[in-house]
Amino acid sequence: ILAPLAAMLVQMAISRQMEYRADRNGAEIAGTPRGLAGALERLEQSARRIPMEVNRSAAHLCIVNPLRGGGIAALFRTHPPTEERVARLLELERGG
Repeated sequence: ILAPLAAMLVQMAISRQMEYRADRNGAEIAGTPRGLAGALERLEQSARRIPMEVNRSAAHLCIVNPLRGGGIAALFRTHPPTEERVARLLELERGG
């Protein structure tokens, strides 16, 4: 019974790591991590102002996480928090 749950949590963690890698690649293509960080912040602000109605099974297709919720729900997110993505991009710009 616990094996499928554990497998799902591992899959979500891998998905979040892939998002970080995609952000790094996008920043390299764009030539500036700060530009991508700013774009992510604007998308997040728009998503908060105008909530999207997205089926949970399609949430992984979005650029920013359309699903809200903390606590246990955070374990099942396919996207890392936008704040963390932005922080990593800014760290990348500083040479980290």
